[in-house]
Amino acid sequence: MDYFSLLLSQLTDLFRVGLLAGLFFTMERTRAQTGVLVPLVGGVVFVAVIIATTSPRAGVETGLAVASGVVANAIIVAVFWVIWSVFKKFK
Repeated sequence: MDYFSLLLSQLTDLFRVGLLAGLFFTMERTRAQTGVLVPLVGGVVFVAVIIATTSPRAGVETGLAVASGVVANAIIVAVFWVIWSVFKKFK
């Protein structure tokens, strides 16, 4: 599996999107106590490692799966952030 196919499959993984939506929701609710950057970065890396190690793909090294998972998670969280910012602006 090449890198772009792996990245695309991770971007469309509903389990990953659901975990990151929960992460973003939790970060927004606990923003005053924990801040923004540390929970998001920690959560992005945590989700990438957990998914790559618990459901390995045939023919894909774990390191590559984790690295592309971090990229995919960062893209998904950025999309959530943009949607949330637009929502707050028009609210």
